[in-house]
Amino acid sequence: MAREYMKSWQVGDVTVTRIVELWDFQDNINMTIPDATPEEVIALRWLHPHYATSDGRQRINFQGFVVQASHDSGSRTIVVDSCIGAGRQRDFDVFCDLPEGFLEDLESLGVSRLDVDTVMCTHLHFDHVGWNTYKDPATGEYRPTFPNARYLFGRKEYEAWQDTIRHDGHHSDTHLVECVDPIVALGMADFIEPDHRIAAGDSWAIHCEPSHGHTPGHVHVHISSRGEHAVITGDLMHHPMQCAMPHRPATFDMDQETGRQTRMAFVDKYADSGVLVIGAHFAEPTAGHMVRDAAGEVWFRGLGL
Repeated sequence: MAREYMKSWQVGDVTVTRIVELWDFQDNINMTIPDATPEEVIALRWLHPHYATSDGRQRINFQGFVVQASHDSGSRTIVVDSCIGAGRQRDFDVFCDLPEGFLEDLESLGVSRLDVDTVMCTHLHFDHVGWNTYKDPATGEYRPTFPNARYLFGRKEYEAWQDTIRHDGHHSDTHLVECVDPIVALGMADFIEPDHRIAAGDSWAIHCEPSHGHTPGHVHVHISSRGEHAVITGDLMHHPMQCAMPHRPATFDMDQETGRQTRMAFVDKYADSGVLVIGAHFAEPTAGHMVRDAAGEVWFRGLGL
């Protein structure tokens, strides 16, 4: 992906940068909200033109994030959700045989893949674990992309995929075989609890918050530094329209009722809070604030809009 699609945000002493693999993917809104209509999208004027097309289609990105922070004893470089991965074969053509731009974009930040010390996966869907590994052209084996990192997988999330999901006949486990299993086999995975503290320094802290429903052990990431706060949503929501309609079911939630309750609680907690919301799939400008208007309706105000 071209460098102009990268963007960084400062949260106190912490920098968050998006790396985009698929830019401005457009599809019917019921890809995200099964009972939503184009007319509803058109009626929410604040969605246009950044988050929706004039005929009521949604616009989203597929992207990962690099979180950089420093403290007295050194620096931390954390990848939050490693996107889709290059050269993969997935269920839909749009995700297949992507180029290797993710690592090039990372290097443009002055970050080598050897510098990454932590990979945090909010959940284990294919578009959040892809760059955990790369395919060694010499052997055909999948090897860790970030060999000096610890990979953080939710314990509940991992066990659910192992015990039920990958064996129920309805979910392909190809991405687990390629992007998760090699990490576990090498002893590079840490299985964490939903409130896990990822990292901390003198002036900042990064931790998980539980947001189950999209998957059994889904979490999102909270960053705090010098009185400023941000959250990287993971897939507790895919599109800004869900800020206004958190009570509506989501197409890809494995437990739709739990996912619905999670979104409502998230919006209630963070609307009008001043916390920067960085949507894992939100299109440009990706980051912004959930605000309530005079009628009490919540909408998403992207930075710079």
